[in-house]
Amino acid sequence: MHAMLLKGLKNPLEWSELPDRQPGADQIRLKIAACGVCRTDLHVVDGELAHPLLPIIPGHEIVGRVDAIGSNVKGLQIGERVGIPWLGHTCGTCSYCMGLRENLCDRPLFTGYTIDGGFATAAVADARFAFPLGEKGSDESLAPLLCAGLIGWRSLTIAGDGRHLGLYGFGAAAHILAQVAKWQGRSVYAFTRSGDVATQAFARSLGAVWAGGSEETPPEPLDAAIIFATDGALVPAALKAVRKGGRVVCAGIHMSHIPGFSYDLLWEERQLLSVANLTRHDGLEFLSLVPQIGIVTRTTSYPLQQANHALADLRAGRFEGAAVLLP
Repeated sequence: MHAMLLKGLKNPLEWSELPDRQPGADQIRLKIAACGVCRTDLHVVDGELAHPLLPIIPGHEIVGRVDAIGSNVKGLQIGERVGIPWLGHTCGTCSYCMGLRENLCDRPLFTGYTIDGGFATAAVADARFAFPLGEKGSDESLAPLLCAGLIGWRSLTIAGDGRHLGLYGFGAAAHILAQVAKWQGRSVYAFTRSGDVATQAFARSLGAVWAGGSEETPPEPLDAAIIFATDGALVPAALKAVRKGGRVVCAGIHMSHIPGFSYDLLWEERQLLSVANLTRHDGLEFLSLVPQIGIVTRTTSYPLQQANHALADLRAGRFEGAAVLLP
């Protein structure tokens, strides 16, 4: 099994050879057909997330075919196409798991961070956290849905039912979520880096009613804003843009320092919330709606051997939508 191995937090990724692994009783092994490249992969590589498994195979937007099944696995078949998301395992016994909030599990495992992920030709995963994907859509188009789509869906749910929705950072997640929000009848306002007219045009092509720089004031007060970008300075900017009683949702797993801001930005019952991981219910709910919504993912594909190139392009913002590795 060829795989990318992270040798150290600040060291480059290097090619290595790994022996094939047989799945445990509750696991499946799959032959990987595509794996999305997520900004969280950059956080892992850059050492911005604490306590990763090292060396680690990154990647948590995995699409593949089951080629081996553990003795306890039910409901999956050899050859079936499945998706493996960020949340790779939960304990099932802590108060959060018992309270249907497994995304906050006290003893979780995360794909591509604390268990090996999908920058590889094969992977072993907990079958209970694999999503059947059916046969509609290409492997490449489905891969970004496994994190960018799922975390966007959970963020949208937490943001509430407001009609005027701001999206700060218009990358992989926002380009999917804009289509969902338009399908729901919402008005989308896209915020990008100042002067990024290409991304603003991309946002408008996906139905955004307005697109501008993150420092700009939208033409209407927002009911809610979701921040996908990692710049902490966007938090007070988004609070300023939402109406009284509005919500600002921070959707990333890592963000730079949030600067101090005047209390009047939070006053009048504005809410500042964060999103952590996902639940399997989130995944099943969102993936069941994808065919109805007609989501079209914009992808740039890279051979698996060019994973470092894909990460560099993601860091520099050289593509629109999402990057996907193809073995």
